Amino acid sequence: MHFLYIFFFALVICAYILYNKWINVEDFDEMLKPHSSSGSGIGVGCIVEINFCSSSYRGHAVTMKHMLEASFPGIHVALGNHPPPLLKRVLSKVITIFQLGVIVIIMGGEHIFPQLGYMTPPHWYHSLRANRYGTIASTWFFGNFIQSHLQNSGAFEVICNGDLIFSKLMEDRFPSEFEVRELVSTKLANLTVFGGNGREIWS
Repeated sequence: MHFLYIFFFALVICAYILYNKWINVEDFDEMLKPHSSSGSGIGVGCIVEINFCSSSYRGHAVTMKHMLEASFPGIHVALGNHPPPLLKRVLSKVITIFQLGVIVIIMGGEHIFPQLGYMTPPHWYHSLRANRYGTIASTWFFGNFIQSHLQNSGAFEVICNGDLIFSKLMEDRFPSEFEVRELVSTKLANLTVFGGNGREIWS
């Protein structure tokens, strides 16, 4: 019966970590989809995508979105998460599994090790068990600290009508609102001079 309580506790911790660490950014994107335009305005026909590191630049991205929508009525601005490299994502999930493993072993080691063929738990287990709450807390916070760095892509990429007009990953700096507005304004000017199929409509 005691083992069932431990198993239930581990499941609750697992569900909590999965909800907080692996939640899909689509829920965030759904709230920030561009509103449908009325068909008029200087920004009609222009689509801007801002792909950013959701753990660091969410506030900046929302500010840029509002600025562009105010500066260019009718423009479509879509926000999205720019994920870190694959290796960092894999390491982040490995750390999550490690955190869960430490918690499960500390809370239910007496029942787990006999099933693995060890009649008595190893010596290191008794050391961890002696300070189980401190070990769990240290594993939890230290693991989250590492994950916060692994999940940080450092990206703030601005794409206008399919063309990359600014990349923080390439420029190694953050764009100002004025700079983004000027870059989008230039693309809008090109959109006015050239038709959607690339042919010049006036000179």
